[in-house]
Amino acid sequence: MAVVNSKANSLRGNHYHKHSTQHMLMTKGRMEYWYKPVGSSEPSQMVMVNVGDVISTPPNEIHALRYLDDEESEFIVFSEGPRGGPDYESDTFRVDSIFDGK
Repeated sequence: MAVVNSKANSLRGNHYHKHSTQHMLMTKGRMEYWYKPVGSSEPSQMVMVNVGDVISTPPNEIHALRYLDDEESEFIVFSEGPRGGPDYESDTFRVDSIFDGK
């Protein structure tokens, strides 16, 4: 488990995990959650995440986060797999931006 804080209008993500699943509980603010399967040529999709919402990221799903509020946003992430252990970055694979359906 980790608590992640982000400033307004900041961007995070643009990566995927081969073996880890993440569950994010939004506790403050709101964010756009952009996603698409690894290797897909289709545009990415977006879901708005508000306080109290939980969004899950399965393995091999590229995800990117855009924070919207004028103040800090916060979510709690629960991870299953290597992303949740001491080799936190070993299951993180960075990609080009997928924001706005790209």
